[in-house]
Amino acid sequence: MHLRLIAVGDRQPAWVSAAFDSYAGRLPRLWQFQTHSIATAARRKSAADTRAVQKEGEKILSKLKPAETLVLLDERGKQLSSRQFSDKLNEWQAAGKDLAFVIGGPDGVSTDVQRRADFCWSLSKLTLPHGLARVLFSEQLYRAWSLASGHPYHRD
Repeated sequence: MHLRLIAVGDRQPAWVSAAFDSYAGRLPRLWQFQTHSIATAARRKSAADTRAVQKEGEKILSKLKPAETLVLLDERGKQLSSRQFSDKLNEWQAAGKDLAFVIGGPDGVSTDVQRRADFCWSLSKLTLPHGLARVLFSEQLYRAWSLASGHPYHRD
């Protein structure tokens, strides 16, 4: 199983990069974890710019491989405990799935990306800044691995 994060937003504060890299660096090499950043499309100052969301969606879809399972991170998705996420990750691994996780832009993702998603996962019902979502994602990915491998990182 190979894992990738495709995230809209190419400029993150230093603390986001440091925290994300700290957890991502602990992931098993077997996963060959990669991150792909997509530049945030320019937006008009008026209401939500659907053209920007569409452009970002096209870029996201162009980065996906046909056989990858797409996991969309969205506040409206299914909430899972850390153990439930670890179990879900184990299911995907047992099925030999390569995974692409997607964090959309400031106005979410296009309808096409939503339709392509195989699973929609919510880190929280709270709306999170994208940088914080990246950090929480990488920490939960590491925690899921630690649960599955019996590593003492997770404590109940």
